[in-house]
Amino acid sequence: MLIRFKKTFEKIAMGLMSFMPSEKDIKKLQQTMKNYEENQDWQLFLWKEEDIIGLIGVVVAEEEVEIQHISVNPSHRHEGIGKKMIKELSHLYENKELKPNQNTSAFFDKCDFEGEAL
Repeated sequence: MLIRFKKTFEKIAMGLMSFMPSEKDIKKLQQTMKNYEENQDWQLFLWKEEDIIGLIGVVVAEEEVEIQHISVNPSHRHEGIGKKMIKELSHLYENKELKPNQNTSAFFDKCDFEGEAL
C-alpha cells in the first residue's frame, strides 16, 4: 500500500533512496530529501506491507507525473513491488500521464505495462 512520506519516516526513506545509483553521495541524498519536504510538486510515497520496503518519488506537473526515484529493499526485490507502486501511483494520478526520467526509465520500460490498465 502506498503511503505519503512523513518526516518520521525520514531515516527509512533515506536508506531506501540510497539504493538509487544517483543518490549514493550523502550531500546529494540530503538535498533530494529536502526537495521532497519543501517543494509541493515533489511527492514521495512509501510502500508498506508489514514494514516499509519501497519508495517512489515523483514530480507532479500540470499534465504529467515524472517518476524521479523508485527503490525497493534488496531483500524484497523481484517480487513485483516496484510495478505495484507504479500501478497504484497511476490510479492516484489517473488524469495525468506517468513518465519515467532517465534514472527510472530502464525499470519503467522493463515493467512492460503494454496491454495492462495502468
